[in-house]
Amino acid sequence: MTVTQSEPVIEETAVAGGAVSVQRTPGGPQWVTRTCAQEVPHLRPTGQDRYSISEVAEHTGLSAHTLRWYERIGLMPHVDRSHTGQRRFTNRDLDWLAFVAKLRLTGMPVADMVRYAELAKAGDATFAEREALLTAHREDVRHRIAELQDTLAVLDYKIDIYADARRRASERG
Repeated sequence: MTVTQSEPVIEETAVAGGAVSVQRTPGGPQWVTRTCAQEVPHLRPTGQDRYSISEVAEHTGLSAHTLRWYERIGLMPHVDRSHTGQRRFTNRDLDWLAFVAKLRLTGMPVADMVRYAELAKAGDATFAEREALLTAHREDVRHRIAELQDTLAVLDYKIDIYADARRRASERG
């Protein structure tokens, strides 16, 4: 593969404390460590990380039914199976589920999460589409945060009115 300045190849690997990104350029690989606000603890070291569906359900707080549904709709792009057909999840699957949980928490529609999973599975050629999807969603989240901050200001105002009224009543009484 030929890499030019305008076509960096970026790979991400999850590690303790975040992700290590490798950007290959004509001058050689450049390593950049990025961290997320919350690290996902793994139950087992990589290489020994084979989890049953019940272990993943307990660890993530998701039901086994939800995990199966995620796989069925394409939100879990690839879950290995044992020789008996039982699902075997890895630390990488746990990292993915933690990311999906964040997307759910932000209110991303399931269809958008599935689209993101499809794009991620398709590889590097989809970076721009994934960035656009996440950027648009980030703007939605920022808009909702602003709405919530306005609502919080109204609540604070009302609470202050009641606290002042109670204080005045106790001073008179």
